[in-house]
Amino acid sequence: MVFNSQLPLLRVRNLCKQYGPSCSACARLTGPEQGSNICPECGSVVACFGVSFELLPGEVLGIVGESGSGKSTIIRCLNLDESPTAGEAFLSEVEGGKVNLFALSSQRKRFIQSSLLGVVYQSPHLGLNLDFSAGANVAERLLIQNNTPEYRPIRKRTSLLLNKVQVPVKRMDEPIKVFSGGMQQRIQLAKALAPRPTLLLLDEPTSGLDVSVQARVLDLIASLQRETGVSMLVVSHDLGVIRLLTHRTLVMKMGRVVEQGLTDQILEDPQHPYTQELVASVL
Repeated sequence: MVFNSQLPLLRVRNLCKQYGPSCSACARLTGPEQGSNICPECGSVVACFGVSFELLPGEVLGIVGESGSGKSTIIRCLNLDESPTAGEAFLSEVEGGKVNLFALSSQRKRFIQSSLLGVVYQSPHLGLNLDFSAGANVAERLLIQNNTPEYRPIRKRTSLLLNKVQVPVKRMDEPIKVFSGGMQQRIQLAKALAPRPTLLLLDEPTSGLDVSVQARVLDLIASLQRETGVSMLVVSHDLGVIRLLTHRTLVMKMGRVVEQGLTDQILEDPQHPYTQELVASVL
C-alpha cells in the first residue's frame, strides 16, 4: 500500500450533524451505548457526532455501517451539499489545507464542488439529469469548469470518459432513461471523473444493482482508482464492497465511529462487538 504523500489530502475534525432543535443533552443521550440516535429530550436526530479522520493522496477509505449510522450524512457534508452542525474539514488543494471548507462562501464551495470533488450517488437519479443524454450529463461538468467552452474538445473528452467507464461511445447521444441501472452508474462515474477531481465520494455505488452487475461496476471502480490514483471515500453497508475497494475503514453505529483501522485487520480481527456482528453476518 504505497501512497503519493504522507501529508493528508483531507482532514476531518469533530464532524457533527444534527437535525432538529438540538439541546445540551443530545450528545450524552444518543449513540451506541444509548441504543438510539434520537435525543429523548428534544427529539433531534444526531446523524453523526465527533467524526474525525484523515485521507492520504491515492488512498481509499471506507465507511461501513447499517442504515441510519450516519455514513451518507458524512458524504453530503463533505460534498458541501449540507452544512454540518459543528466540525471542520480541510482539503490540501484549498489554500494548502489551512482553511475550513465548511466556513467558505457559497461561491467558493460551488467552485470546489465543480473542480475538486466528484460524487457517485446510490441512486443514479440523484447524480444524473434524466432529461439529458449520456454525453450531455458528462459534458455538463466540463462546461461548468470551462469559462470559454469549445464544442469539439469537450465532446472528445466526453467520448474518452465514456469509453474509460465502458459505455459505448456510439450511445453517447441516447437519453439516460434508456440505459440500465449498471450503465447509469458507469455514466455517473464518468461525470464524476470529468473535472479530474482530487477526491471522489462514493455513496453506496452498487446498492440496488444485480449481483453480476455489482461485480462489474466494482471492478471498474477499482481499476479506475489504480489508473488515476484518485483518492476515494467509499460508503457502504456491504463488507464485500469495503474489502474489495478500501485500504482503511471506519465502522459507524448510530452516528459514532466505533472502530477504525486497516481494512484487512478490521475484517480479520474485529475488536468492537458491533464490528464482530457485521463480520459474522457475512461468514
